[in-house]
Amino acid sequence: MHNHPLRTELHNEVHTRPRPPVSAPQVISHLSVLHHKRHERPAPERLSEWCARHGLTPPGSGHSHFDAQVGALRIKWERHGEFDDYTVYSQECDPLHPFSKNTADDLLSELIDEHHGEVIAALRVAVLPAGAHGFDLARAEQLLGSQHLVGAAISDSDAALYSDFHLDADGYGRFLLIDQATNASQMGRAVQRVIEMEVYRMMAMLAFPEARDLARQLDRAERDLAGLVARLDIAPKSEEPELLGDLTGLSATIEQISAYSLFRLSAARAYRSLVRQRGAELRQTRLPRLQTITEFLDRRFEPAMSYCESVGIRLAAASERVARASGLLRTRVEFEREHQNQALLADMNRRAAMQLRLQETVEGLSVAAISYYATGLVSYVFKAMAEAGLPIDPGLASGIAVIPIVIAVALALRAARKRLIRSDGKQ
Repeated sequence: MHNHPLRTELHNEVHTRPRPPVSAPQVISHLSVLHHKRHERPAPERLSEWCARHGLTPPGSGHSHFDAQVGALRIKWERHGEFDDYTVYSQECDPLHPFSKNTADDLLSELIDEHHGEVIAALRVAVLPAGAHGFDLARAEQLLGSQHLVGAAISDSDAALYSDFHLDADGYGRFLLIDQATNASQMGRAVQRVIEMEVYRMMAMLAFPEARDLARQLDRAERDLAGLVARLDIAPKSEEPELLGDLTGLSATIEQISAYSLFRLSAARAYRSLVRQRGAELRQTRLPRLQTITEFLDRRFEPAMSYCESVGIRLAAASERVARASGLLRTRVEFEREHQNQALLADMNRRAAMQLRLQETVEGLSVAAISYYATGLVSYVFKAMAEAGLPIDPGLASGIAVIPIVIAVALALRAARKRLIRSDGKQ
């Protein structure tokens, strides 16, 4: 077979970034580091240094995934478009205090370079066995230190998930996963979905403060636009250049806002979709007296995302309204220009008619003048002939010659005018 050069790489893409199996008890610490430079970021220096100390091959500059096991810790690094994920799996988990600071947190602190990014998401996922006597809500409240929990049975009720969606003293969100009848691979997938749901939720929420700022700018732009549209009907012609300048400036402002917000709002829509997808993949069912994770997000996260979406819609509508107002003003200016052109053409026609009449007048005067001088020349000829002895009266002969001279001059000028007209027509 003549394979495409990227066939193997594309085929094996489904096997990249595997989800490590997780068995209880275990604690997973995760950090997501946001980078302002989204492209061509080098491999993390501290991760490379850590690999060198432990005799591991660090990820190269073109790599986007790294996975290694060192003792009781397993580290996983992933590169995404805007952020890097660091996840450490630790089997050193105290079932009585699963969310206390541990060796996984120490490793993350060692790997994170505060000069090359900002933490956007941090969470701990504690995976505990249900035990012979099962696991109840009171136990979950005790371990999480909160009486305001949300949770659900997940994975077809083979596990349970609890959280209060608050940050602890170390700045970590906390999720408690209770293993009732899952295998390690199934629990690993559940852990990954919980992590991704929280990370994508935070990435989506980055658009919320920007949307509020954009809404304030849009409020001002929409007020200015309403005022400009109201002036379109009543403004005199002298204000049209000013109106066009104001509309052009407003259009530039809205386009600038749109260009600034396009990526963030589009990314929020994509992250929102991923949050919904990961929530659906957990296959949640209700636990007594608790909101499910999806219900909690629907009441708090979804309104923020809907607000971002509404700002995007307002921005697109404002851009269209400015375009329509600019079109109306251009139509008005073009109509006025056409009216001026018609008036100018009518004036040119009047001037052409006047020039024609003037030309006819001048032509008549020219015939008279040329005839006068021609008659004078002819009289000299007659005088010369009389001096030579010919029986000619010079005065009488000159008088008789006036009529044919005038007729000849008039015909000659008329023929010359016709030749000029024909030559202009050919050009």
